[in-house]
Amino acid sequence: MKKIGLFFGSFNPIHIGHLILANYILEHSNMDELWFVVSPQNPFKDKKSLLKDHNRLDMVQLAIKGYPKMRASNVEFSLPKPSYTIDTLTYLHEKYPDYSFSLIMGEDNLDSLHKWKNSELLIKNHHIIVYPRVFEDEKKDSEYLQHENISMIKAPVIELSATEIRNMIKEGKNVRPMLPPEVFEYLDGSSFYK
Repeated sequence: MKKIGLFFGSFNPIHIGHLILANYILEHSNMDELWFVVSPQNPFKDKKSLLKDHNRLDMVQLAIKGYPKMRASNVEFSLPKPSYTIDTLTYLHEKYPDYSFSLIMGEDNLDSLHKWKNSELLIKNHHIIVYPRVFEDEKKDSEYLQHENISMIKAPVIELSATEIRNMIKEGKNVRPMLPPEVFEYLDGSSFYK
C-alpha cells in the first residue's frame, strides 16, 4: 500500500518553510510521497488576499520541480466549497483505494481540531502527523497528542509565514531568500500581492 502524506494549505504563496518541512517529513517517515493539497478556501480564513487557485497551484508545481517524492494536488478544486478535510479524505480514499493517507498539520491546529467537521471521525480513521509551531501565547499540551493516531514529529520550527511574505511584497521589500527561486521569479514578474 502506497503511503501518502497530505499537506493541506492555501500556499499563498508556497515558501521555503513549506519545502523544508515537507522534505524533513519525507526523510524522517515511511511515506512514499507527500502531496501539497492546494485549498481553494479554508473555512477559517479570509478569502480577500487569496490568489486564484491555478496561480497557487502553479507556484507549488514550480517549487517542487526538483523533489521527485512531492506532488501538487488540485483535488479540492472540484469539490464543494468551502473545503473540509474529512470530505477530501473520503474522496481520496474512494479514488485511490490502494493508498494510505496521513494528514500533516501544524501543532497550532490541534487547539481548533474539535471545530473541524467530523473531527472525531478524522482522528479515528486517519494517521495525523503534527509538526511543531511557535506559539504567541503560552503553549499548552493538547490532549490530542495522547491519541494513538496522532504523532508529533521533531521537525525544525520555521518562523516564516505567507502573510508576512505578502505584506513584505506589498511594502516593496525583498522576499527572494524566503521563496523557492522559481516562485520568486513567478511573483516578481507579476502584480500579485502588490
